Amino acid sequence: MPEISTIGNLLYWSYANLAMAVAAVKNQATTYNRLHFMIRSKLFKGLQCKTMNVGSLIDDERLKLILPQACNYCGSRQFLSIDHLIPKNLGGKDKGENIVWACRTCNSSKSDNDVLEWLAKKGQFPSLYLLRRYLKILIEICQEQEVMECSLLAPPLLPFSINAIPSNFPQPAELKLWIVPIE
Repeated sequence: MPEISTIGNLLYWSYANLAMAVAAVKNQATTYNRLHFMIRSKLFKGLQCKTMNVGSLIDDERLKLILPQACNYCGSRQFLSIDHLIPKNLGGKDKGENIVWACRTCNSSKSDNDVLEWLAKKGQFPSLYLLRRYLKILIEICQEQEVMECSLLAPPLLPFSINAIPSNFPQPAELKLWIVPIE
């Protein structure tokens, strides 16, 4: 793992790990291989050098429309409501990209907590599509606030937990692209 000292590098490293994980899961790999590490390395360097960009949230919005309506946290299809990934009380926007389906139980349990901290307390790693949407939002927030170059040793006040951003990912066999709906 490269030395990660700024908020931007942490977010880019996590996003590059995410791309590696998505490629591995789509290839039905059980462990990461050389190709997956090359994807991560190339994307991380490209994001740092600004020769590559984070993908558009439009792809995530399209997936929201075509995937079955189900809680993004547990897969329940009953008693659905909307949940703000970045809670409105913490400055999250009331916009489509910040909203996901959540059952009432998960929505109530998550409340105004950081989604990654909340899932970690439950012993869950987020689905890759949910994490992708979340990281894109975090990167957008940090770019708007011009804090990408801020040190991780003294980060500014942010509407998310910088410590919850994953820098290491489970093996592909342990990951899911999205939460499969349950009845």
